[in-house]
Amino acid sequence: MSLTMAILMLVGAWLSVAAAMLWGVLRIARHHHPHHRIAPEGKPAPTGNFRKA
Repeated sequence: MSLTMAILMLVGAWLSVAAAMLWGVLRIARHHHPHHRIAPEGKPAPTGNFRKA
């Protein structure tokens, strides 16, 4: 295996690991982000947990 191929494989592996970690962090952040609902005029904003599970 040539040095160029080894470097390209190393960079590709690093990018795949970075993408997997980013996907995991975004998945967890989206799961734990509070959902806010905007109340229509004249009604109070709803309170409580609106996640379905």
